[in-house]
Amino acid sequence: MIDYRIKNNGGYTKTMGELVSMLEHTRAVTLEEIKNLTEEDLDKKAEGDVNTIGSLLLHIASIEFVHGVISFEERDINEGELQKWKTALELGENAGKTIKGHSVQFYIDELSAVRDKTLSELRKRNDDWLFEENEWPNGVPFNHYYLWFHVLEDEINHRGQIRSLKRRMKQ
Repeated sequence: MIDYRIKNNGGYTKTMGELVSMLEHTRAVTLEEIKNLTEEDLDKKAEGDVNTIGSLLLHIASIEFVHGVISFEERDINEGELQKWKTALELGENAGKTIKGHSVQFYIDELSAVRDKTLSELRKRNDDWLFEENEWPNGVPFNHYYLWFHVLEDEINHRGQIRSLKRRMKQ
């Protein structure tokens, strides 16, 4: 059952716990949205779209993975990681053509593996860490809280695309 309350579920500092609650709620809604999809549903393109539901799901996992590397390891992804995630990160024609042939469980497993690492790492950190200032190579400042807010907004945005694709496929 999806919890419709933002609350600290324990093991985290105040703001971190609220962030984790939002991450977990967002994921629960996404999983509810996709739970009954077939491989055909996941691979199908709606007219005029290049992305499939499957490619969008792998993109959600890839964004969380990359933001984990940036915030937890204080580096950019390496060549091996880029090789694994590049197509999902970029989306578009190539993703729509190559990310296919997987069950919904495959995507759930990918999303869960990345999320498990995220939660494990967030448990090691506190509210002060969320607000630590960093700077992109181009001089633009950011903090860890923004990175995880972006993970949320990216998933919510792509879940909207998934819902749109599902409606259009039914027509």
